[in-house]
Amino acid sequence: MPRRHAEHHLIGRIGWLRAAVLGANDGIISTASLMMGVAAATTSSGQIVTAGLAGLVAGAMSMAAGEYVSVSSQSDTENADLARERQELKTDRDGETAELKRIYIDRGLEPGLAQQVAEQLMAKDAIGAHARDELGISEISTARPIQAALTSAATFAAGAILPLLAAVFAPQRFVMWAIFGTALIVLAVLGAVGATTGGAGIVKPTLRVAFWGALAMAITAGAGALFGHAV
Repeated sequence: MPRRHAEHHLIGRIGWLRAAVLGANDGIISTASLMMGVAAATTSSGQIVTAGLAGLVAGAMSMAAGEYVSVSSQSDTENADLARERQELKTDRDGETAELKRIYIDRGLEPGLAQQVAEQLMAKDAIGAHARDELGISEISTARPIQAALTSAATFAAGAILPLLAAVFAPQRFVMWAIFGTALIVLAVLGAVGATTGGAGIVKPTLRVAFWGALAMAITAGAGALFGHAV
């Protein structure tokens, strides 16, 4: 018996990977930037840490709520489309078979073969065939609101805690540099890990994440220094 050919495709990771990378990246940048802005306006380590802690909690909750609402909207749309397809399968099964046939012909199958494929798939799993081939809904792309919300909140907090810890343990006169350096290093590592996990090259994603993170922190620190001294 021939050995089964095993393939491991990275596209299956895209749902949780997107939420994880977005959450961690936002946690690091927003929290570090917030603390940088406060550090530029005051020399109080307590105020800097308090601002970072508040940013961590508020940001994690905001990410969870936003991701849940966004992905829930996608899920509602998917469920509405599937309900419509189920109704059409009950009332016009022949028309739905012809619809699949046209899809397969457009993809390159001969009409006769397309008819056979459509009939066999309709016999085995009609709604699954229409979800996948007509609507583009698959197991990989199916919206999972709770998973996305929890992943975003957890990864935001995990990213935010690192510059916060740097502010807690760094000497007061080096707090800004500790926050900046920690955030920049972690962002670079995050970019590299995300690129590797997704099967992409490392250099460009790493530089891209580090550049935009450094720019955000620099601008926020400048705003904190400007308005802090003005007030």
